[in-house]
Amino acid sequence: MPSIITHVAVPLALRLGLGGNVIPARLLACGAIGSMLPDLDVVGMRLGVAYGSDFGHRGFTHSLCFAALVALAGACFYRRLRARFLGAFLFLFAAVASHGLLDTFTNGGRGIEVLWPWSSERYFAPVRPIEVSPLGVRGFFSPRGIEVLKSEVIWVWLPALSAGLALLAARRR
Repeated sequence: MPSIITHVAVPLALRLGLGGNVIPARLLACGAIGSMLPDLDVVGMRLGVAYGSDFGHRGFTHSLCFAALVALAGACFYRRLRARFLGAFLFLFAAVASHGLLDTFTNGGRGIEVLWPWSSERYFAPVRPIEVSPLGVRGFFSPRGIEVLKSEVIWVWLPALSAGLALLAARRR
């Protein structure tokens, strides 16, 4: 997986590109949290859930179905998020779904159950340039963790920033 902090690149880029009127601060905060939410599945590893299980790491919590359910639940609070229902749903869906999709571009692990519950097959993208992040804090603050961050800057942060700026430029025309 990209590191947990890198998953927020997508909601941040969308906010940059679409602006605060479309994605208010409260909605952005929920999107940032939502983009990291799928990795709560690592708790299951500590409880003995097998990695390859539907409920294991990169299983159902990384699926498009999970993203839709989280987005639907979050969008129910659209007034508190100072957004419209559809806008909140679409933004939250993009934020949560981007997690699993970004993970498909990593060079480690056993793939992502993107299509759960319709399929338990785990997928990777055809190209996998992102260095997989170590799961523990100790591994993250190591030379390998630095390599992961470099990889994420190149393959996630710079493209996300570029996309956000392109949306911003298009919006200002």
